[in-house]
Amino acid sequence: MTADMMLADPDDMAKVLADRLGIHAHPKWRQAFDGHPYIAHFLRVHKSLAVAPTRVEPQWHLDQPNAGDPMFHDFLESLKAYQGPHRPMITHSIVLAMRGEKFDVLMDKLMRRRLRFRMARRTPDMPFDRMWMGCTPEDPRYRPDVDGGLCIEVMPTEPLQLPAETFAVPAPQPRDLKPGDMVRVTARGFLVRDLDETLRCCSRNLDWEPASAVEHLPAEGYRRARMGFALANSASLDVIEATRWNGDAGTYLNAWGPGPWYIRIAVHGLEAKAEDLKARGTRFTWVSESEAVGGKPLIRVEPEDLRGQLFEFEAY
Repeated sequence: MTADMMLADPDDMAKVLADRLGIHAHPKWRQAFDGHPYIAHFLRVHKSLAVAPTRVEPQWHLDQPNAGDPMFHDFLESLKAYQGPHRPMITHSIVLAMRGEKFDVLMDKLMRRRLRFRMARRTPDMPFDRMWMGCTPEDPRYRPDVDGGLCIEVMPTEPLQLPAETFAVPAPQPRDLKPGDMVRVTARGFLVRDLDETLRCCSRNLDWEPASAVEHLPAEGYRRARMGFALANSASLDVIEATRWNGDAGTYLNAWGPGPWYIRIAVHGLEAKAEDLKARGTRFTWVSESEAVGGKPLIRVEPEDLRGQLFEFEAY
């Protein structure tokens, strides 16, 4: 559903992403409720949700009473502790969305297998189901034994108000693209200590398997499992294990620990996007051949320009 980032002052971060990257923002895409003390922006890289259903979500939970979900504070604090208090990139959850009947099947499976999960109660502000793995109402602290450390939240697709054409086959494609236009979020990277153990958890507990065979990318210094979704335009969840200490993945993992890593966006005309970033004063590295995208070029934006978040651009 989203490539999220949890950081103080999400209003400022939404502006940073719009100014520095050209991501689309709108006041109507900001969500905040008195009974659920958080602020979230559901930003878009393309204005059409059918073309780009995965949104970019800067968000933060306020230190106020949470009448809508009083257990969430304890869960969130445990999630922060699990990821590390100083990690620049942390997630409030890897949010997965499922169509109603498939959501019901998953919930039945979790119940039958006696796995740890917690449902948020429905409220007038949020009158739909939301489920977090690895915790329970009586013990809302996150544990990685259900999802292998992926910090997964699941909700039905219905509240997302996706247009009907989102689910068309073949998937909708963008029209009238101009050089440098962003198309969609293609991948969310997530670093883990032990890829095999994470995949075993996902397989054993959730019947969730990688979309293809696990890849070993020696030039990148990691192994990667791409977890795919039914929507062809959805981003994949790239679960990554570093294989050497001094690659980008190993350096980050051993400095900050496991957790969310990159957000990768496809653009029409990588050279044009590079010029756009220069015009915005946004620093980046041009990688002429990246094994991560099949040996093609890749733009890696300087995280210090984005409050520590790592964004990449690949050719569409």
